[in-house]
Amino acid sequence: MTHTAMPNHKVHEGRNIKRFREMLGIKQDALAFDLNMSQQAVSLLEQKEKIDTPLLQQISALLKIPVEAIQNFDEQQAINIISNTFHDTQGLINYSPTFVNNPVDKLIQLHEEKIALYERMLKEKDEMMARLEQLINSR
Repeated sequence: MTHTAMPNHKVHEGRNIKRFREMLGIKQDALAFDLNMSQQAVSLLEQKEKIDTPLLQQISALLKIPVEAIQNFDEQQAINIISNTFHDTQGLINYSPTFVNNPVDKLIQLHEEKIALYERMLKEKDEMMARLEQLINSR
C-alpha cells in the first residue's frame, strides 16, 4: 500500500512531538531539561511545523521514537482516530434523566461507565500505536 499525502494533510512535526511526549507521560520541563533548553523553548518548538533535523534526531533519541514517526505521522489520521473515538464512546455513557432512588447505585454505575470509557480509549491508543508501528515498518 502506497501512502500519498493529500495537500490538506500536512504533517506538523512540533504537534507530533507534543503528542508523543504526552503519550509517554513526559512533561515539557523534563524534555526541556534533557534538551538543555527552557520549558518555553520546548513550548515554542511544539508549535513549529518543521523542526531542524539535528534537533529532531536529538528529540527522537530522548523520546525513543523513530525520527520517521515524528516526520510521517499524519495530523488528519490522528484527527480521524480521535473523532472516531469520541463518536464511538458516545454510546457508552447512557444518560437517562430519571429519578434515582439510590444515589450510591447511580455513582457505582457512573464509575463503571467511566472505567469502560477509559478502557475503550486505551484500546484506541494501542490500535493507533500499532498502526503507527506498521507505518514506520513499511518505510
